Amino acid sequence: MKRLRIGMISFAHSHAFSYYRELAKIPHAEVVAIADDNRERVKSLLEQAHLSYYENYRDMLQLPDIDAVIICSENVNHASMVMESARAGKHILCEKPLGVSMDEMKIMIELCSKYGVELMTAFPCRYLPAVMETKRALVRGDIGQVVAVKGYNRGTAPTGWFVEPGLSGGGAILDHTVHIADLLRWLFNTEPLAVYAEQGQIRGDLEVEDSGMVHIEFDQGMMALIDTSWSRNRSYPFWGDVKLDIIGTEGVIHMDAFAQTNEVYSDLEVKSRWSYWGERMNYYMLEDFVDAINAKRVVPVTGEDGLRATSIALAAYESIKSKGKVVLQR
Repeated sequence: MKRLRIGMISFAHSHAFSYYRELAKIPHAEVVAIADDNRERVKSLLEQAHLSYYENYRDMLQLPDIDAVIICSENVNHASMVMESARAGKHILCEKPLGVSMDEMKIMIELCSKYGVELMTAFPCRYLPAVMETKRALVRGDIGQVVAVKGYNRGTAPTGWFVEPGLSGGGAILDHTVHIADLLRWLFNTEPLAVYAEQGQIRGDLEVEDSGMVHIEFDQGMMALIDTSWSRNRSYPFWGDVKLDIIGTEGVIHMDAFAQTNEVYSDLEVKSRWSYWGERMNYYMLEDFVDAINAKRVVPVTGEDGLRATSIALAAYESIKSKGKVVLQR
């Protein structure tokens, strides 16, 4: 199989380092260049590997032998980087959320289509074993017709650009709603109709919200609630959670995506912690992306998927502002 040559744009998001490590284990993929306006941030990678480095990602995009790019920049920069990558003819995997406004996400998708490049949104939670088994159970009809779902994505409050609205585009609602929103659409093959949301401040010293409750009405009569927050304190043994409680007419599914953990008690650690030993969701997501590009197939998680999931978070902000229910455009 052809070896896909990849350039990575920005390591502002910590997921970029995980993606880089996992790509090194995929035999038919190769990271050949990285672009980051902060050389110090990627210094360790440049010392370990023979990589071309570019301070300006636009210079890297001029390389004719790069087939695809992975974008892990600050949220507000996703749109411009995706659009310029599309114009350069590079296939794209973009970190979530795909964008920070509906208009820019629509333009991103249209440009990728115009220039014949694939645009994939990074939603690795689809590749977790518990999520995939939940999908199989729903297809089998194990719990009958689903009537309600409660989703949880609660993590530790980040720092840096994540809490600067001018760079992040929002707080915990934008950061954590999109993962669960994507799972709801994918697992149940249903689209959101309306959103009502509330936000809160647990810490009280941030410029963005650090907690929220997002209520969603779906077609087929299903209701969902997402607990989206940065409510896990520093002593919590893991970064956070991804959970679903699914209520059906004939049963209930409790899905805990990160339940495959060992409890670690060590004098070398300042706290007890959970060590996750389950499948590597980032690896499988990246492998799926690479395989799709090499085989000239449509990517498994499209830009449209990214737009639909993010539209729920954006509607949540609109609901908070208007203090009412927001009906989504189809």
